[in-house]
Amino acid sequence: QVQLVESGGGLVQPGGSLRLSCVASGSNFSINRMGWYRQAPGKQRELVAAIGSDGSDESANYADFVKGRFTISRDNAKNTAYLQMNSLKPEDTAVYFCRALIPSMSPGVYWGQGTQVTVSS
Repeated sequence: QVQLVESGGGLVQPGGSLRLSCVASGSNFSINRMGWYRQAPGKQRELVAAIGSDGSDESANYADFVKGRFTISRDNAKNTAYLQMNSLKPEDTAVYFCRALIPSMSPGVYWGQGTQVTVSS
């Protein structure tokens, strides 16, 4: 079994920064793609950013609404993904979820429990 645990959320003023972390724990698994999603009240969950297994910049993709402000990265030695969020806006307020693709372990797609990010003055 694999568990994903996010941390790093909180309350921040507009223009501020936060860094989210997602740690995957378990045994004997290899994580393929990792991603961050978010869900605001009354809205559908949406992709924020994702990154390939090698953690390269080339393997990353971003939603248009975060390009130039957010950066996704990962440390495979620590089974951890990060989301650096800069220039935060009130519309970034949401619960942020981590997702990991682990094809070798059913069900193959794993989600964390989410971490709340609130951008407000």
